[in-house]
Amino acid sequence: MSLDVREAIKNGKTVLGIELGSTRIKAVLIGEDNTPIASGSHDWENSYLHNIWTYSLEDIWKGVQDSYRKMADDVKERYGTALQTIGAIGFSGMMHGYMVFDHAGNQLVPFRTWRNNITEQASAELSELFDFHIPQRWSIAHLYQAILNQEAHISDIHFLTTLAGYIHWKLTGQKNLGVGEASGVFPIDIHTGSFSEVMINQFNERIAAKELPWKLEDILPQVLVAGEHAGVLTEEGAKLLDATGELQAGIPFCPAEGDAGTGMVATNSIAKRTGNVSAGTSVFAMVVLEKELSKAYDEIDLVTTPTGNLVAMAHSNNCSSDLNAWVGLFDEFAKVMGLDVDANKLYGTLYNLALQGDPDGGGLLAYGYLSGEHMTHFEEGRPLFVRSSESNFNLANFMRVHLFTALGALKIGMDILLKQEEVKLDQILGHGGLFKTEGVGQKIMAGALNVPVSVMETAGEGGAWGIALLASYMMNKAENETLEDFLNKNVFAGKAGSQVSPDPKDVEGFEVFMKRYKTGLSIERAAVENLK
Repeated sequence: MSLDVREAIKNGKTVLGIELGSTRIKAVLIGEDNTPIASGSHDWENSYLHNIWTYSLEDIWKGVQDSYRKMADDVKERYGTALQTIGAIGFSGMMHGYMVFDHAGNQLVPFRTWRNNITEQASAELSELFDFHIPQRWSIAHLYQAILNQEAHISDIHFLTTLAGYIHWKLTGQKNLGVGEASGVFPIDIHTGSFSEVMINQFNERIAAKELPWKLEDILPQVLVAGEHAGVLTEEGAKLLDATGELQAGIPFCPAEGDAGTGMVATNSIAKRTGNVSAGTSVFAMVVLEKELSKAYDEIDLVTTPTGNLVAMAHSNNCSSDLNAWVGLFDEFAKVMGLDVDANKLYGTLYNLALQGDPDGGGLLAYGYLSGEHMTHFEEGRPLFVRSSESNFNLANFMRVHLFTALGALKIGMDILLKQEEVKLDQILGHGGLFKTEGVGQKIMAGALNVPVSVMETAGEGGAWGIALLASYMMNKAENETLEDFLNKNVFAGKAGSQVSPDPKDVEGFEVFMKRYKTGLSIERAAVENLK
């Protein structure tokens, strides 16, 4: 097999996907059978500078180059050959946010990520103008807020894009985005597969009095769908991606996508009546709709699959960060006691202990709001743990309530879809760090949503694998073959997975917890206002 893989590498039959997540940049190289053959990753963290969550351009390129180099080194070590050409490449990244550049390609302000809740006025005004919910983290909300703030850089904007779109532009020279990623920039007209012309005109009319030297359509990227060619790696791009100079130019790129879309591909949940949940630093659920919702909801975003089908997205800014911090505290305690506990064993032990807790978490309450949480209308967050004298305070309940609260804000949005809109779901596919401990995250999620939750064997490959599959689809699809058919036939046929059905006790317990969660939001509000 290694000999066949080596020949595929030499002959450019491989496909590369790189995804920039919140805490890790991962590069995955896949072979002709669409399974990973090499990988590399780079850990990074956002910075909070001048009240903005951001990543510097220097850190972006350092991370991209490091993850690529580690993947290329993995190729050399495993197969004894240098990676000089690749069949196709795709990039994906954290959706939304704000990256703007002038005519010369200079960045005008630091990257404003999805994590910022600083566009409340813009979000409200645009949602009313369009009669379409515009979340605070969307690119258009950031742009309009900057206009409302009369920021000096506005007149100099020549190009507005996302993190994935920026990297794609620098490597190919092309200013385009995949439709799934683009749907988090500005609303998509699902009938045309591009940005809504009606809403673009409404926006231009709204800002006409500002007399800016551009119209919105002038600064937005072109929208492409899965399967279309989105450019090729330039000579400059090849040197930027591979600092050693081994990688050759001319490699085709698929459209850049967002982490939501790549998560849908990696879990094979792009068909109607399917959905997926990505649970890590943030948590979001993507549900492919059979029909449009009855009305706009502040808690629900409408985006698209990489092929342009309508998706309802419930997104929470906070998921596992505070939970991980508590596990880190237990790890610190173990070390103080002279114990060296493996991280996987520590997580596994604590997570499984949560399954022994009371169904509702024993009356305990926690909020993992490390940052603001738009789902419950918080611009800032304060991680909290609260109990009463009557609570059943033990380690099992402590862990259970922290797993519960990691999904609390998400459940508010999902209840709108499943209870109010009566959206039908056959199953949810889970991926991300919350599902690494076998069975636990699944069981908690199934109880929260009252829907069967599946985890595929391949789920751990994540979005980097997902964008690689999109690049493979572009390169290898048969004539008129849909992405859904390509995935079913060439990627997921025969793949095993595990499914956990909701336990009625977990469902009932989570509902009890949610009443406490909603009532206790006033405690979180007091903490934000008084704990600086």
